Amino acid sequence: MPVQASHPSRGVIRFNFFELDLRAGELRKHGIRLKLQDQPFRLLEILLERPGELIAREELQKRIWPSDTFVDFDRGLNNAVKRLREALADSAEEPRYVETLPRRGYRFIAEVKHSNGNGAKALAPVAFMNPALERAAQRYKNPVAQRIAITVATASILLALALMLRAESVLGRLMSKWSAPDIHSIAVLPLQNLTTDTSQASLADGISDALITDLAQIRSLKVISRTSTARYRNTTKSLPEIARELGVDGIVEGTVQQSGDRVRITTQLIHGPTDRHLWAKSYERNSEDVLALEQDVANAITNEIRVTLTPRERARLSRSRSVSLKALQAYLQGRYHLEKANAASDREDAEPTESRELAAARESFDTAVKDDPSYAQAYVGLAATWRDRPVSENGPEQAESLLHKALELDPDLAEAHGALATLDVLRQWKWSEAEVEYKRAIELNPNFADAHARYGEYLDMTGRFDEGMKEFLLAQELDPGHDFNPNPFYRRRQYERAIEIDQNEVRRHAFGFWSHANLAFDFDAAGRHDEAAQEWEEVMRMLGYVDVADGMHRGLVRAGYKGALRVLTEGLEARASQGAPVPAFFPAMMYGLLGDKDRAFWWLEQGYRDRDASFSALNVDPCWDPLRSDPRFADLVRRVGLPANTNF
Repeated sequence: MPVQASHPSRGVIRFNFFELDLRAGELRKHGIRLKLQDQPFRLLEILLERPGELIAREELQKRIWPSDTFVDFDRGLNNAVKRLREALADSAEEPRYVETLPRRGYRFIAEVKHSNGNGAKALAPVAFMNPALERAAQRYKNPVAQRIAITVATASILLALALMLRAESVLGRLMSKWSAPDIHSIAVLPLQNLTTDTSQASLADGISDALITDLAQIRSLKVISRTSTARYRNTTKSLPEIARELGVDGIVEGTVQQSGDRVRITTQLIHGPTDRHLWAKSYERNSEDVLALEQDVANAITNEIRVTLTPRERARLSRSRSVSLKALQAYLQGRYHLEKANAASDREDAEPTESRELAAARESFDTAVKDDPSYAQAYVGLAATWRDRPVSENGPEQAESLLHKALELDPDLAEAHGALATLDVLRQWKWSEAEVEYKRAIELNPNFADAHARYGEYLDMTGRFDEGMKEFLLAQELDPGHDFNPNPFYRRRQYERAIEIDQNEVRRHAFGFWSHANLAFDFDAAGRHDEAAQEWEEVMRMLGYVDVADGMHRGLVRAGYKGALRVLTEGLEARASQGAPVPAFFPAMMYGLLGDKDRAFWWLEQGYRDRDASFSALNVDPCWDPLRSDPRFADLVRRVGLPANTNF
């Protein structure tokens, strides 16, 4: 990779009518700011570092798309170049600024001028013969007359210049007063709890989430998901850094304080790239009107950034919502216990912890429903406690009933439509119904990152990989910290790219054991079997199956990859015989890799009976490749209702 050149200054770079302000993060034409997203902006910045030189595609990939980003690089780069050219009114066929060198890279071909050290434009030395002065000098040959004429002309020019500068100064003051940076994308950082009562921290989180949800309904505004903004709860990073990492123009931060029966929210809106304060205000209401209070904030933000609302969006934002503080706090407590139950579900000692946390979650959600029977969101939370439960407990059926109840109360609740779609895919195998629900969820909340990601998985599962990738890219843009299990390149059989991404997740200690499991899947599919066995061993160790992990290590040393897998399947069989819940897909997959098809299909039948969630990907996941040629596999795919053909 070529040595990176540095800018002469981090000021302004000018070319033709354009100027790139690196401090403000803005591209302007004739002084007017142009809308340019983060990746095209970074592309232009890199090209301008070495104007006239070829910048290789490989360098652009490393600098714009880091290794933990699963973006389709070719498509992403082509899209960034296209958007940059649109902003510059440039063309690929007759380039004035960005020249394409096929299969190699790009080059900036226009003349470039940098600002001087103090940020002002570097001017050429003043010549004696200004045109007006030159005409005066030519008209009068007498030296005295010439000096008088030049003096008069100079005074006229200076007077005109002074008047022009004064007018420009007045106009500038008016413009600075009336104008504000355009906000097309926004991130709501976690609101801070100002009281010493830590139990109120969940209230601040709940208001933050509600604010994100309300703003996310606006199609013309990009809103970052809470799972990505939550990473900045106690960050020391500057707001321009956060804005650049999340790719947003605006940042909302603030505080929540409860005192007696009153709740106060104080928020401020900041232009992220420049750290410029745009607006701040406090709102206070009775605690029983806490969601109506949050709506006041959401409406104020939309008015301040002058975002375009459709009539339906305006109606939804103005719709009165009243949820008691007790019901809201019970709902938030239920969500806390549900997250703890999900975190414990895969460990060897999971059953007592998972059962205890699920019971606590249901109790909290039930409290919310009893306190406010019209609180639709609480029914969605209650449904989540049943979605993954066994068929013997009527888990899927109970989840479906609760979600339909939520939609009776609020037909426009995007979370309920998204949850119903995911239930249809993972447990009900209702494929056409699922697509309808995903599309409805995204229509209601265009910034619903999880719905985009889940819909992308659905499209993959039905063999529509191009459509699926578009949804994955949208999900990642809205939620840069989203956990994709597995990452989309695995199902597209681009194993080296999948390995690169998952290795980076392991190095970052992201997603716990799942990053090791994903890497094990990648290695298995790529034929790197010893490395796969080592990752499976690490997964078992992280989940608390220490004896199985130790046995796998000895098996790998003694008999290689298959020796390690045999120890793993023996451990799983032993736990199943003792009544421990074992996900059927896991031993079925391992037996397939070992070539024991009969035992693999025995486990697959158990999974079919229990409606195993992983069966929705039977048609596309590479882990099932060893079994695809068996007629029993085709019959299983048919019974699950998946299409017979895929586009590998």
